Amino acid sequence: MGYGGSCFPKDVQALARSAREVGYDADILGAVERVNGRQKQLLFRKIQAHFGDLRGKTIAVWGLAFKPNTDDMREAPSRVLLEALWAAGASARAYDPVAMPETLRIYGERRDLILCKTSPEALQGADALAICTEWQEFRSPDFPHIHATLRSPVIFDGRNLYDPSQMARAGFSYYAIGRGKHLT
Repeated sequence: MGYGGSCFPKDVQALARSAREVGYDADILGAVERVNGRQKQLLFRKIQAHFGDLRGKTIAVWGLAFKPNTDDMREAPSRVLLEALWAAGASARAYDPVAMPETLRIYGERRDLILCKTSPEALQGADALAICTEWQEFRSPDFPHIHATLRSPVIFDGRNLYDPSQMARAGFSYYAIGRGKHLT
């Protein structure tokens, strides 16, 4: 679902700038940035394709930091997803083991963002689950609980945490990145 953080995006841009300064056209670095931008939009496009009109929908979002074991949300793919959901009239119930204070600092109190204390709490009243960060605790969740709690058993997995065939056997519509039934 794309990369974020403070270092890699800045480093790619610095390398491209350095190349231009010495008269070298580093096309591949520009391509890296364009592809990363598209990847950050991919989960939202999958959600929109599945549901159509998102007005009034609620999406549970697991993982807000750009990577596990940090609260850093600089250029995090979750931010692109949240902002696209809000622009489409949807709301989010979000959980991250560490980045909740940072999320509140960035977005403040919003009616379309409920910050939850646990990952199961984020599922309550949600139409689907979107996974943005590959935290260890998301790798082996209680799938029967997820299935029973979501309004529709749909998972949009931006980090390819689960096996598509196992998700199908468990009764989920499962959208991963570049694999499974829905490859885009």
